[in-house]
Amino acid sequence: MIPRYDVPEISAVWSDEARLGHWLEIELLAVEAWAELGVVPAADAAACRDRARFTVAAVAERERVTRHDVAAFVDVVAGSIGEEGRWIHYGLTSSDVLDTAFGLQLRAAADVLLARLETLLAVVKRQALAHRDTPIIGRSHGVHAEPTSFGHKMGVWAFELDRDRERLRRARESIGVGAISGVVGSYSSVDPRIEQLVCARLGLTPAEASTQVIQRDRHAEYMAALAVTASSLDAIATEIRHLARTEVREVQEPFASGQKGSSAMPHKRNPVVSERVSGLARVIRGYALAALENVTLWHERDISHSSAERVIFPDATGLLAFMLDDLTHVVDGLVVFPGRMLENLEAHGGIAYSQSVLLALVEAGLARDDAYRIVQRAAAAAWDRDESFRGAIADDDEVREALDAAALDGLFDPARFLRNLGPMFERLEKLPVEEPAS
Repeated sequence: MIPRYDVPEISAVWSDEARLGHWLEIELLAVEAWAELGVVPAADAAACRDRARFTVAAVAERERVTRHDVAAFVDVVAGSIGEEGRWIHYGLTSSDVLDTAFGLQLRAAADVLLARLETLLAVVKRQALAHRDTPIIGRSHGVHAEPTSFGHKMGVWAFELDRDRERLRRARESIGVGAISGVVGSYSSVDPRIEQLVCARLGLTPAEASTQVIQRDRHAEYMAALAVTASSLDAIATEIRHLARTEVREVQEPFASGQKGSSAMPHKRNPVVSERVSGLARVIRGYALAALENVTLWHERDISHSSAERVIFPDATGLLAFMLDDLTHVVDGLVVFPGRMLENLEAHGGIAYSQSVLLALVEAGLARDDAYRIVQRAAAAAWDRDESFRGAIADDDEVREALDAAALDGLFDPARFLRNLGPMFERLEKLPVEEPAS
């Protein structure tokens, strides 16, 4: 990951030290498992555990000769042990080490992501409950529809994030597998009990069946969960960007003291963090396509997937962690303008209340098509001549015959549109989240 978007916890997961450290542990556990089966002398297994060493630099230097990363690693580790080092990699093939270690890394990355998603979900839930009674105009097709509440809007976000959380949990479980099954996965050179012992000690589940690699549908599922989560963050960020437009100005991203929104225009307070979230989501969605392409491999194994995976998984997990931090910052510090929300809600003289008037006229005895014609005529005056919708309705003779002034006033109260949202907020209150430490 480029330094600009680096998240240290994710970088640590994908570091050379961590990767080779996993390889070493897998190799040593395999030797110890062989010792339990009586194949390797117990003293030799103990010597391997006590003496095994590597440095990233030494492995890299050896790889320049072997042109094979695992072979270079095995040479360095075996050499550090001495005579007993002959048992390192006994019966194994490279993918036994690579794919099992990869599962450990992906699981660790998922833990980082789930913790950050939990924090964002807690912040969104808190803000949603705080704004449960803050009316805002709902929009469909980008056009004013009917009033809702800003808390309702954020509650929708919260439940989507909850589904993302469950997707990531399932992906973590699906990827938490290992394979110590030897060349082409047939256990011809390794006892299946070795796989059971090694995976158990790593907290992994042995793959039900594998070839020389663990099948990449698991990895594609994991990446798909990242891409869907990134798209959820993009959806939230896009809504914030729209609401922050000058013509709307219902919300604003937090703007720090000394921050500059533009190098040229001092007045600018652009939603740059939300825009960054949207941009990075495009990258992760692109990586999802590469992960899907990796599902198709030749026969029992090829390495066309390997080069892509070295890029897409460290980048995708790192970018998603960065995006989660970004959006948490935005939602937690979001500046909300309830007064501006009311102004927009009342635009064109309350045109957003058209359905309320329509239904009231139907209830008063008018045919629906006649009621629709009356309300649409008043709405057209508001749209086309910038007149007041409410004024046109109040002046309409047919409306006055059907509705008295008090009844008409009640139709233009935004609170009546929020009266049935109680069950949604009850479900939101019950949504389990772990509140971040202050």
